[in-house]
Amino acid sequence: MSHSIFSNNEWFEKALGQGWISLHGGVSDVVEPASGETLTRVAKANAQDVREACRSARQAQKGWAAMPYQARAAVFRQAAALLEANRAECATWIVRETGGIMPKAMFEIDSVLHHLHEAAAMLTQPKGLVLPSMDGVTSLARRVPHGVVGVISPFNFPFLLTSRATLPALACGNAVVLKPDLRTPVSGGVLLALLLQAAGLPQGVFQMLPGEAEAGEALVTDPDVAMISFTGSTAVGRRVGELAGKHLKKVALELGGKNALIVRADADLDLAVCNAAWASYLHQGQICMSAGRHLVHKDLLESYSQRIAEKARALPVGNPHTEPVALGPLITGKQAERVQRLVDESVRMGAALLAGGKANGLFFPATVLANVTPDMPVFREEIFGPVISITGFSSDAEAIALANDTEYGLSAGILTTDVGQGMAMAAELNVGLVHINDQTVNDDGTMPMGGRGASGNGSRHGGPANWDEFTQWQWTTVRNVAPAYPL
Repeated sequence: MSHSIFSNNEWFEKALGQGWISLHGGVSDVVEPASGETLTRVAKANAQDVREACRSARQAQKGWAAMPYQARAAVFRQAAALLEANRAECATWIVRETGGIMPKAMFEIDSVLHHLHEAAAMLTQPKGLVLPSMDGVTSLARRVPHGVVGVISPFNFPFLLTSRATLPALACGNAVVLKPDLRTPVSGGVLLALLLQAAGLPQGVFQMLPGEAEAGEALVTDPDVAMISFTGSTAVGRRVGELAGKHLKKVALELGGKNALIVRADADLDLAVCNAAWASYLHQGQICMSAGRHLVHKDLLESYSQRIAEKARALPVGNPHTEPVALGPLITGKQAERVQRLVDESVRMGAALLAGGKANGLFFPATVLANVTPDMPVFREEIFGPVISITGFSSDAEAIALANDTEYGLSAGILTTDVGQGMAMAAELNVGLVHINDQTVNDDGTMPMGGRGASGNGSRHGGPANWDEFTQWQWTTVRNVAPAYPL
């Protein structure tokens, strides 16, 4: 890791000089997508690096789990204090490395602060139950850590999504080996590693190794790793799940989405347009919870389409590090080409292009497609770009059928003034998250987060679900006197 990335911060510089070891998989440039500038260089891990990190994490885990809970909680609180004091520098890295706008970066920082405090709070929560038993016998069920948890995190919200799995796993007494996305290794790994190291996390408990597919596969299959937490694409998630299952490991998969925002005939049009733009254009639509399909009642269809197209044309696109923009770049040229292909193919099939629709390098303008039918690519495929596809419906039953017409099952939003009818519709949607009178992009850190089908394997992160994910039950009985069995 280049030491210049935190050249104005004494404690970051000091942390970088302590306990960091060389990796053997080569080096990779960290490139700012908006400008093409190389921000720094990081070493890459190979399979042997991962093997050594997992072995080291296993050795360190028992000592970490045995530390007094007050001391472990203090690490998370100190990390939160350090992050709060260094918001600006961390936010700048998120903006430049991910291409997100500054409010998005600040949201990530606020969310990680929340997760740090939640991790500290977990350590004062009960870790088990006293079960019914006969006289003279105490029957206990307690939560115990898995041991070593492997975390593989994505590029889009790297600081948040790395922390969302890593921090509760550590709070439960596990060691963690993290492989961040190689496109965003600083905000996806280095920031958290430096914060925790400076806050006093014992050496070896958290291992951070940027790497490619070789490193990821080595992490999933390593014999010292008991659980894998993966956030990313459905295609890669299937491979992770296959490998983890082969090795009989617990795996939490938080994958893609093709989420529906349902706008009923009684919805407030101004609020609907406001929610729609946020749901589809935040971070250029590169969010698993983005609204990929806008299902609009036919009574509102024309006015909604016109209003959202006007909104899209007014949203400035550019470099979020140097300009006051609403949308930054997509993460890579390959992703921009993919979004362009999905838009062009859908237009050829009859979709009406009302705004945007043409990439300028990595910059893709806010785009609106109307007259979208279920056979079009923008209806069926996860876009991961700033594209709104609009499909009309005539009844609640038709809206539910359209929303459920997908292999994904992550998030949905329903906009209506009839809350009761909204709740009735919500009960029929095959999703893990549903929001009545709100849009699809919601994540507050204290709720169970996850989807079904191609959106995940039903696993959850957040709030009480963290205990379910990052620990396992151990049943213990204690008798006053050993029984005399008849054999």
